[in-house]
Amino acid sequence: MSTPPEDDESAFRQAVADVRPLPARAEPPPAAPKPRPVARFTRAERGAVLSESLFAPLDPTALESGEEIVFRRPGLRDDVLRRLRRGEFAVEAEIDLHGLGRHAAHEAVRAFVSEAIARRLRCVRVIHGKGLRSGPSGPVLKHVVNHWLARIDDVVAFASARPVDGGTGAVVVLLSTPPPARPPRARR
Repeated sequence: MSTPPEDDESAFRQAVADVRPLPARAEPPPAAPKPRPVARFTRAERGAVLSESLFAPLDPTALESGEEIVFRRPGLRDDVLRRLRRGEFAVEAEIDLHGLGRHAAHEAVRAFVSEAIARRLRCVRVIHGKGLRSGPSGPVLKHVVNHWLARIDDVVAFASARPVDGGTGAVVVLLSTPPPARPPRARR
């Protein structure tokens, strides 16, 4: 390794002759340790989930944990339900119920469907999960979502989603949408 020539070293010293060191800054005190994250839903609804898992499903013969959900109103054509099951309707909104207890999920589904109808949406998805940790009674939310949706008049049909869209852990819901209001015609 060679040493720099004298003229380079003197040029450098000349260039930095007026430079002064920055004043030393006091180090900030160490920050208090952050609290550990707490799973709010898990802790808040642990009792609700335990009690829900003790209830028998609404119709145990209709649903098993891996079974598909299919519902349609009388008068709906077979091809419309078939298209819904194939995923041929564009999903315009979705709600995920993971982590919610039965009562919170019911309110969320009601509000979601009401808003979708008010926005004149045609197809929505409700993600209820597969209930893998629901205990011996099976998927709690899957059973009750099936029950709730069937009772809403504006729900025309629903079916389990395609595997790529959530499979038996979600349902695709077809809503009846009223025809758009016609603007008043101007008189001539």
